[in-house]
Amino acid sequence: MARVILGVGAGIAAYKACELLRLLTEAGHRVRVIPTPDALRFVGEPTWAALSGEPVTTDVWSGVDQVPHVRLGQTADLVLIAPATADVLARAAAGMASDLLTAALLTARCPVLYAPAMHTEMWEHPATQHNVSVLRARGAIVVDPAVGRLTGPDTGRGRLPEPAELFALAEQMLSSGTDRGASVPAVRASSGGGPGAGRLSRRRVLISAGGTREELDPVRFLGNWSTGRQGYAFARAAVARGADVTVVAANVELPDPAGVTVIRVVSARDMHAAMLAQADAADAVVMTAAVADFRPVTRADAKIKKDGRAPQPIALTENPDILADLVARRAARPPDGPHQVIVGFAAETDPGLDAARDKLARKGCDLLVVNPVGNGQGFGTSDNEALVFGRDGSRTTIARQSKDALADVVLELVEARLNLVT
Repeated sequence: MARVILGVGAGIAAYKACELLRLLTEAGHRVRVIPTPDALRFVGEPTWAALSGEPVTTDVWSGVDQVPHVRLGQTADLVLIAPATADVLARAAAGMASDLLTAALLTARCPVLYAPAMHTEMWEHPATQHNVSVLRARGAIVVDPAVGRLTGPDTGRGRLPEPAELFALAEQMLSSGTDRGASVPAVRASSGGGPGAGRLSRRRVLISAGGTREELDPVRFLGNWSTGRQGYAFARAAVARGADVTVVAANVELPDPAGVTVIRVVSARDMHAAMLAQADAADAVVMTAAVADFRPVTRADAKIKKDGRAPQPIALTENPDILADLVARRAARPPDGPHQVIVGFAAETDPGLDAARDKLARKGCDLLVVNPVGNGQGFGTSDNEALVFGRDGSRTTIARQSKDALADVVLELVEARLNLVT
């Protein structure tokens, strides 16, 4: 059981924090809700107390004998601010301690996660962007708000990410940097970032996810069973480390991970174009997507119908090799340019060591993650296992575990390779 502070800013999205609180408590965490004084205009103290089973106060004068403005931050395993309004971000960046929440932030030595929610103009204002940069530089995780409906008729960036995705990110941050099987972080940092926070700070991570589809006609396609779960797990793990994350998602029907830019594509050629367009700015590229090797030579303009005759064979042609082209594009960079780590994935029904090493050498990526698929493994499941082969000759075995945990292990390998050259 982890000790979580759920800070609530004075925004209309405060009602969504009730669902986030429910998810955290149902997962077994002890949650202390600390609203700002004005946040109680949106959701009252009795609601927070009833849902959390903990006392709720906004000022530093209640329970003075317990010194709450110090003890709450000192003993927390995670501080999660949702919604983090422009005012909360500004006061946190300035180091103010004008209420219990901002005082607790000053004493926290655990991971801190801010989920901003505000109108687009407030989010884009230079003052807010400066405050976000300051907090990120200190090791805090500040996820970008989602795009969607705001208050009144307005729509744009500034919407609070969905509670389920914030919960998944919080769980990732709590588990990252811990001993496997432990319930809370094993060590505490003195930087305000905490274990697992900010290790990819200011790094850009590009991830492919899902399975491509190659159209036969307007209603049929050649595809695969990939759901995008592993790619989205990598996205959450990278965000939890402070990275700026972009996902190129092929036919994924999952909610967008909190704080992630998602580019949606359909076919292998679509993904090829999107990945190469984004690759130059990336410090790390992770190719988890199941990309079709072949596509039909021709696509019928109308639905192919049965006409009583044997169906004609479908002629296929090769799709572009995205991973190989990413490696080739990296090789064309100036030799004194920033280093980039490229991770390939190989989903195999009969994984063999020699074949994996051959593929690693042929593709030229830094790491090749070989995972078994079929017969209830890989596609569509919540867990995964893998052998990770390094271009340096290393081999890492990842036992069957959650896809989030597997992503954690692989990103540690990526971090090591980035740190070797920086």
